[in-house]
Amino acid sequence: MLWDVLPSGKQPGGAPFNVAVHLHQLGVPTQLISRVGDDDLGAELLDFVASKGLSTDYVQLGRTHLTGVVKANVDDAQEVTYKIVQPVAWDYIQHEPGLDALVAGADMFVFGSLAARSPATRETLYRLLEHARFNVFDVNMRPPHYTKDVVKYLLQKADLVKMNHHELAEISGWFGQELGAEADRPAAMQWLATRFNLQAVCVTCGADGALLWTNNQLYRAPGVRVEVKDTIGSGDSFLAALLKGWLAGQEPGECLRLACATGALVAKHYGATPTFTEAQVRELLASASRDPSGAGPLPSLDARHEKGEGEPNVSKHVADAS
Repeated sequence: MLWDVLPSGKQPGGAPFNVAVHLHQLGVPTQLISRVGDDDLGAELLDFVASKGLSTDYVQLGRTHLTGVVKANVDDAQEVTYKIVQPVAWDYIQHEPGLDALVAGADMFVFGSLAARSPATRETLYRLLEHARFNVFDVNMRPPHYTKDVVKYLLQKADLVKMNHHELAEISGWFGQELGAEADRPAAMQWLATRFNLQAVCVTCGADGALLWTNNQLYRAPGVRVEVKDTIGSGDSFLAALLKGWLAGQEPGECLRLACATGALVAKHYGATPTFTEAQVRELLASASRDPSGAGPLPSLDARHEKGEGEPNVSKHVADAS
């Protein structure tokens, strides 16, 4: 949990935090594991969490480091660059009593690579990974806050991995799987799934939509064109919708389409965690599909769409480390 500080002002953020907020408003019971400072910014964050209806039972209060802050800039193309302040409170998440049981009792444990940048939080994260039933690794490679060894370890512990196409290219290159073109992405995803024994690999491709490899099947979903206000939180809402569908046992292609529409819906608003409903997501997807003006879904990366069986239905409880 942290504050994104933009030229227009500050807003609550942090990728796993955003995922948790979106999961909650999509109806998935979610618990946050994080740490804020004993300061005004920390108190404001806790108030915001409460206003969203999320529990703060596992959000620690630290008295030695300030609440996290990220300085973000948005360019004319709505691309965001970040300067992530270090050290801050979330670099010191402690392994407190009750966390092991919380994670063990959840159907999913969602975490990002930024949480592993500091020794204290990294140690806590590594311990919790051993108790989780299903680990979701939201890759978030922000230089200089990651190393190849740490990302490789987290991949080894993951069951489902979500990354963007730039991260796919970088990670694949580490292992000699060079990506020369868009057409190489599915093969790289399949290779990663095999190499790290992953149940699913999801890659977001910006305006071109997203890819999902699971059950030895490739799924593609086109992007949904909208008037973009800002893209902060769009990828996090995408992941939340994908996980909601996964937990509900939706067909993977449907999961992916709804996730793309959710990311687009959030991009229509300022801020990472605007309020929305699943009905609004479905309406956006439906209107995009029937729009003859060219403002609908972008063309898929190819005409082939392979269908497979959906995931089994499980209960919907997620622990989220941010």
